[in-house]
Amino acid sequence: MKRPAWLLLPLAVLGVDAISKLWVLSRLREGESFTVIPHFFNLSLGFNTGAIFGSLQGLPEWARTVIFTVAGIAALIYFGGLFIKDETPTLERAALGLILGGAMGNGLDRLVHGHVVDFLDFVFGGWHYWTFNLADSAIVCGAILFGLSLLRQPATHKSSVKTPAKDA
Repeated sequence: MKRPAWLLLPLAVLGVDAISKLWVLSRLREGESFTVIPHFFNLSLGFNTGAIFGSLQGLPEWARTVIFTVAGIAALIYFGGLFIKDETPTLERAALGLILGGAMGNGLDRLVHGHVVDFLDFVFGGWHYWTFNLADSAIVCGAILFGLSLLRQPATHKSSVKTPAKDA
């Protein structure tokens, strides 16, 4: 990697996520909610033992542990490899830094607590969104930036993401 300072991005995401979760855990009990902006935003402490949007919660704990451990290690190796490559474009590297930091934040939760700490609770026109955290936000923003980085690349530029070769 040409600029080791890029390593600060995933570490910053991890740090801000961890601090926000510690703050919320020190102020709310599970299931407790605090209204920040009426009819729009609450802090609501919840614990997610499953995956995205609470999926996989019905599996036994040992199965979730195996799935999350294997998937987490594979994702860190793959995305981490792309992140440190010298030829990775700047926007793509920023996206990967956000994804890595968010994944490490939620992974740390699973190691320390056995579940992910969620607390950001939005309501839009009566529709209640799933509760999430800053790590989730970083992952989603990173995924959007990653998609944009792939769209912005000229056809002649080689992305750090490999695509299957087409038959002639």
